[in-house]
Amino acid sequence: MIFISFLVGLICGIGLIVSGMANPAKVLGFLDLAGKWDPSLILVMGGAIGIGFFAFRWAKSRNTPLPAATKIDRRLIFGSMAFGIGWGIAGFCPGPALVGLGMGLPKALIFVIAMLAGMGIYELIERRRGG
Repeated sequence: MIFISFLVGLICGIGLIVSGMANPAKVLGFLDLAGKWDPSLILVMGGAIGIGFFAFRWAKSRNTPLPAATKIDRRLIFGSMAFGIGWGIAGFCPGPALVGLGMGLPKALIFVIAMLAGMGIYELIERRRGG
């Protein structure tokens, strides 16, 4: 099972590199709608939507129940905003940042350290809240 997990992670990482998602300059170019917009990642987004469509159909056909939470609250909204703002500033989200770390990109190291710090702060806050 560990080998299969490694293989799937490796394929995912290669996909992020080939697609350009591990290149923060490319991601920031895609997000820069008012400047020099680079629309090439639309193909990546379309591919992800297509794969996600079939993956969700497959997941729904299984006997294992899917998460049923539908509540949109402040925590979800602020968490989503923090994720999007971080992605827009750094050009990384967690998966591509880990790939960038493996590629030896200094910006990825800074991002991963900040990401881990944010995860730690979240855990501390949740423990204090009793969550």
